[in-house]
Amino acid sequence: MPPTAPADAVSGTTLDRVLGAGPVLRRGRDADYRALDWHPGEPHLTRRDLVGPTWTAPRTGRRARACMAHVTDLQLADVCSPARFEYFHGHFADPRMRALVPMHRPQEAITAHAVEALVRTLNRVGGGPATGHPVQVVLTTGDAIDNAQWNELTLLLEVLGGGPVSPGAGLTAYDGVQAVGWPHDLFWRPDGGGEPDLFRARYGFPHRPGLLAAAFAPFVAEGLRLPWLGCHGNHEALVAGVGVPTPALAELLPAGRKPVEMGPDVQLDDALALFTRSSEAFTTAGARSVAALAGRRFIGRREFVAAHLADGGEPAGHGFTAANLRDGTAYYAWDGLPGIRVICLDTTRVTGGGDGSLDALQVRWLEERLREVSSAYRAPDGTLVRTGNEDRLVVLTSHHGSSTLAREDPLRPGAEAGAAGGAELRAVLHRHPNVVLWLNGHTHVSEVRPWPAPGEPGGGFWEVTTCAVVDWPGQARLVELLDNGDGTLSLVCTMVDHDSPARPPGPFEPAARGPLGLASLHRELAANVPWSGLDAGLSGRPTDRNVELVLRAPGTR
Repeated sequence: MPPTAPADAVSGTTLDRVLGAGPVLRRGRDADYRALDWHPGEPHLTRRDLVGPTWTAPRTGRRARACMAHVTDLQLADVCSPARFEYFHGHFADPRMRALVPMHRPQEAITAHAVEALVRTLNRVGGGPATGHPVQVVLTTGDAIDNAQWNELTLLLEVLGGGPVSPGAGLTAYDGVQAVGWPHDLFWRPDGGGEPDLFRARYGFPHRPGLLAAAFAPFVAEGLRLPWLGCHGNHEALVAGVGVPTPALAELLPAGRKPVEMGPDVQLDDALALFTRSSEAFTTAGARSVAALAGRRFIGRREFVAAHLADGGEPAGHGFTAANLRDGTAYYAWDGLPGIRVICLDTTRVTGGGDGSLDALQVRWLEERLREVSSAYRAPDGTLVRTGNEDRLVVLTSHHGSSTLAREDPLRPGAEAGAAGGAELRAVLHRHPNVVLWLNGHTHVSEVRPWPAPGEPGGGFWEVTTCAVVDWPGQARLVELLDNGDGTLSLVCTMVDHDSPARPPGPFEPAARGPLGLASLHRELAANVPWSGLDAGLSGRPTDRNVELVLRAPGTR
């Protein structure tokens, strides 16, 4: 077990209590809608996969090296955008559309409030629970926005920067699929009366009059008081995280027309490929007039980087550099922690598709950045190379993890020479023993995986994937790095719930319209979404949550 920290070191962790299923509030035809309740907390479990089962934690001599927070997949959305395709839900049962649904979440209009609640919680974290070491930096790993739009990026920087926030991403009133009178009954309509929609009838979702008005009402954000680093994910670059923003769709985006049905001539035999390359093909049938917004436009990688460079927060550029802007890249190295280098990769395939990859140029760049902080490493043929460089531990961050990186683009067969998918990237990392941790997101599932170095007993690193803020359970993760004083390191991971009420205030209570009340409702709604809620496994197993991950220290293997 990790050493005990002061009792006031942490706020919001799941060590003492954790949210889970509570009593049934309403019955639905297919499933019940449940409240959330506090359950007993989860202590840290020690994982010895890389050091063997006999390892025991030293009683003395353990020393904190760093403390970080990991936050991923916020997916702040312009929920009324003409370039969102929520009507795909009407084709949920069509196997040809399986890769393109769901396109909508019942809770998504109040995601900004969930992010605000999490920001407030991280601001109050006094330190890591194992050591009390102050949190030094928040590492984000992509998909902070939802649909590659400028007004979504503006919303993100407003919430994290603090001050006045327009949670409607530029709109002051809701004008989208959850409004009463919208075509189809596929979406939860909190203001609706009379005949229930699909979510109320089948899943017992509640009647919450006034919610959409409260969701779009301006509020003042506290702002993240910790330095934070950015990351480029597929939702920062692609329509719905999949489709290339085409000129035709870009023309539709600022206009006041939103598609509501699919044309009869749309060929669905390869719907994913069609949407990836030509998403405008799904906009040619019925449409509905919606509020236009001049600030709606698609962004490219350079504009994404430029916005971070222009932001006044810390560190300058949130990791991105002038070289990124010049070269049109979004990967960087950051040396802001003593004795540690953070390397952020850009795994997004801007040619389309949800999975990621690394091109040969980025692989070469990565190897150079790893050699700079390694006194020795292995060449591809296994030869030991000594550099004379000073050693630093390496924490890698990226949006995609090893299971969602593919060397070959499935829509463009023929892998580029030197490009890397998950297996190739792991091989690079194994040749550089100073890599101890790889943090990522994308899957929305909390998962921890050991990657032993082939032929090197005790060598390897830990890959840690954290669940999404936008979906249940909406948590962040603290990561403390300890030197155990016995030739090993420990990575102590602790899940953090945002500190809003377990049960949201009633719809007519004043607190229901505030950020914390809306954040609580966001979490309860997310818990009840049938495909991504309480029973979907997104929280992972206990061994994926509050864990101490032990590995041999570089230089002792």
